[in-house]
Amino acid sequence: MYVPPGPRLRLSTSGTRAILLIASVLVFLVGVQLFVLTEMTDRFFAWTILSPLTAAFLGGAYWASFTMEYFASRHRTWAHARIAVPAVLVFTTVTLVVTLVHLEQFHLGDDSLMTRFLTWAWLFVYAVVPPVMIFLLFRQVRTGGADPQRASGLSGWFRWLLIVHAGMLVPLGIGLLVAPTVTSPLWPWTLTPLTGRAIGAWLLGLGIAAVHAARENDWRRIQPATMSYVVFGGLELVAVARYPGEVSWSAPSAWVYLLFLISTVGAGLYGWWRATRTDVAPGRHAVGPVQPGPPPVQESGREWRR
Repeated sequence: MYVPPGPRLRLSTSGTRAILLIASVLVFLVGVQLFVLTEMTDRFFAWTILSPLTAAFLGGAYWASFTMEYFASRHRTWAHARIAVPAVLVFTTVTLVVTLVHLEQFHLGDDSLMTRFLTWAWLFVYAVVPPVMIFLLFRQVRTGGADPQRASGLSGWFRWLLIVHAGMLVPLGIGLLVAPTVTSPLWPWTLTPLTGRAIGAWLLGLGIAAVHAARENDWRRIQPATMSYVVFGGLELVAVARYPGEVSWSAPSAWVYLLFLISTVGAGLYGWWRATRTDVAPGRHAVGPVQPGPPPVQESGREWRR
């Protein structure tokens, strides 16, 4: 008896893949402005960041985001790409609000044409990307199909580590966004209200990504995030090594921060390794078991299929 095939996989729409790819290019360029041209933000960035360590931190975060968004855009299956979407959507929306709150500090009327262009480009991108992502996400969730079965669940200790990270990142990020002056003493170096909120947006986005990864509970589904974790932790350690004089080493928060960065690198490398070694057995790509095709029938001594 012929058994009909199971439901087809839900694929990422062309719009979803395009916005992730475009966003990856944009954040890579911002990473160059901040991680490479760290001490020239008065000319090559949307606002002046007086702390080189803060600029380098933000640049490292943008390059980590590039890693997640770019590799997520290469996945055709929605379940293997969506890890990037909620965190990016929240981050871009919050960053737009932070920009509008501190708009007077941006180089909108700078004497340099290039600086003005970079500033208006920043404002344009953060005004456009959130509504476009919401529209494309609405279309994506309405796409037919189903998720593949989970190929390999996360290790218990790994999920708990993600939850611990989220438990640190989300409250601290919200605190820096809502009350940066009150919360900034918990940070290992000095922050202004604007840079505190900018960092808070990243911490909130990272925390949401950690919660999302724990919920997905599958190595292959979170692979872009594990790669991003490695880049984030590694580049932030480099930033501290470049500007160690800005860190308040006598404060416990400095050592907690270092421990957190080391744990992100270690967890990211382990997760990346597990994701690349996860073999998907036949039939695991479908939501249900492998469905047999029509059986052969005998006709006039020859074998035919219906």
